[in-house]
Amino acid sequence: IFALKLDLLPVSDRGSWEHLILPSMSLALPLSAILIRVTRASMLEVIHEDYIRTAYSKGLSSMTVYFKHALKNALIPIITIVGLQTGALLTGTVITETIFDWPGIGTLLFDSIQRRDYPTVQGCVLVIAFIFVLVNLVTDLLYSFVNPKVQLNETTTP
Repeated sequence: IFALKLDLLPVSDRGSWEHLILPSMSLALPLSAILIRVTRASMLEVIHEDYIRTAYSKGLSSMTVYFKHALKNALIPIITIVGLQTGALLTGTVITETIFDWPGIGTLLFDSIQRRDYPTVQGCVLVIAFIFVLVNLVTDLLYSFVNPKVQLNETTTP
């Protein structure tokens, strides 16, 4: 609509910042809608807790209550969703790079599949899987940072 009908944005090419708008919006909008919905639900759940009422009764401002108390306790589901959305984002880059003719790992993977270049396909999948595992590791570390009650323990199997 924005590129073909209204002629506001370029469809392809990589000449200026305007060429980044459509690909980034096609990746960000669906994921941000889910993130906003989870953030809202999590905040609505936390905002009715007793400690929020106590913070208000101490005379704290609404901004302080929301950002220091409510948001901090609502972050666990939000962090979980962001970690899970990484997989969707990585999948989306393959499609977006192909549609908008951008060079990247997505285009390389797509072209390698079409040429049956299996070592390159394996390398691309390995890099994408490594990024996903790394993001999940950071997600787990953020859990213990946001909520000190969550501890990362070593599990030993007999």
